[in-house]
Amino acid sequence: MPDAPPAGPGEHEEADEADGRDRRLGAPRDVRLLWSSNAADALGTQMSGVAFPLLLLGLGHPPTTVGLLAGAGMLVTVVCGPVVAVAADRGLRKPVMAGSAAVAAVAMAAVALSAAAGRPPLALLLGALLVERTATACFEAAARGTVALVAAPREVPRVVSGLEAGDRAALVAGPLLGGVLYQVARPLPFAADALSYVVTALCVRSMRSDLRAGSPATAPGGGPAPSGDPATVHAASAPDPSPPDPSPAGPAESPRTRPTPLRALRSYARATLAGLALVRSSPRLRLVLVWTTTVNAALAGLYYSALFALQDDGGPVAMGLVLAVSGGAGLAGALAAPAVVRRVGGARTLVAVTSLTVLPAAGLAWTGSPWSLGLCFGAFCLLLAPATVVVQSAAIADTPHHLQARTGALLATAVVGAGAGSPVVAGALATHAGPAATPAVCALALAVLALFTGLRAGRLRPGGRP
Repeated sequence: MPDAPPAGPGEHEEADEADGRDRRLGAPRDVRLLWSSNAADALGTQMSGVAFPLLLLGLGHPPTTVGLLAGAGMLVTVVCGPVVAVAADRGLRKPVMAGSAAVAAVAMAAVALSAAAGRPPLALLLGALLVERTATACFEAAARGTVALVAAPREVPRVVSGLEAGDRAALVAGPLLGGVLYQVARPLPFAADALSYVVTALCVRSMRSDLRAGSPATAPGGGPAPSGDPATVHAASAPDPSPPDPSPAGPAESPRTRPTPLRALRSYARATLAGLALVRSSPRLRLVLVWTTTVNAALAGLYYSALFALQDDGGPVAMGLVLAVSGGAGLAGALAAPAVVRRVGGARTLVAVTSLTVLPAAGLAWTGSPWSLGLCFGAFCLLLAPATVVVQSAAIADTPHHLQARTGALLATAVVGAGAGSPVVAGALATHAGPAATPAVCALALAVLALFTGLRAGRLRPGGRP
């Protein structure tokens, strides 16, 4: 685009506004591309997530192997996310996203080809899974700052709810499609997952917005930060706790200050922890951290409690019914979330939802049939969707653009860590205290969280907006 002629006196403000509009011409289109890439990625992951254990078990590998591979994939996600987030925040968001999706597509295509050829070796499956999990972790870490760069602050709840709806729809349709495709031919679900990664990479490459995080005063979409928007002003005023990148040593530089590999590694480590420094300094982000970790730990505990309860009453079919009902309810909640938040307000929505989740959690302690479990889980997921939009929107609004990926990676790591311990706790409670113990403990934890959220909800109202 050719440079505009210099603005005369009194025309600078109009030029800035026009520049902001020009930079955000592709924003609505980019939001649709972001939704499409997220939905394609989630759908493919759900399909292969069902088919991969089936493939391993069908090849004669014990359930222990399946569990170890799943644990290895989770560990890769926890380790890679915070490290890659630094590169994303420093300008490599789009290349990391597109490249990671392409690598994951190659890994899943290798699994599909090996399954079509006959009996794939375990080493190949393990290698492909680790490559795919690593690529997915890199993609997710880089993608966490995208919403703030393609959507205006007032549009963030709508964009987040669209992403949540895509995840919920994939949770409903993905396992079913994966199972059906696997029954038709073993390679099909992996080929479909590879195709979904190709679609994801193309969607990312087609985005027109500049996905590089600019200065703290840069508005979403690349334009100047609009004055008067409290969320944007708060993010713009937050300091960057990460140290500057080491620059090459000049001729007059002393050996003590000359960058070394160890010094560069320490600098990168401090940059990786910049999100932690921001969370520690922000009351709103601390509230988001406590809320998301507690809710996800409770949800994981309730899931495994239902799994243990249904092992002698319907088994996988009954659990599939529970997941389908909860996924459908979560999809409905995600679609309704923007209207709910707009009418009720972010703080009141979060307090009300957190309080109401105690009821279905406690109900799981007194129910045992698949239908009643599905009803309780459905109510739980229906309620959670608007609250999830509120906390994610608050986290995006409270985080400077140049720290979006690192802060998101920190929150995601905390959620994964909290969820990882839930199966162990649920199993111990079910063994030593009975099937009702885990739902009772989760209901108590949610009640305490509701009280805590009610006391801290005012922190979600900077200038009256969530």
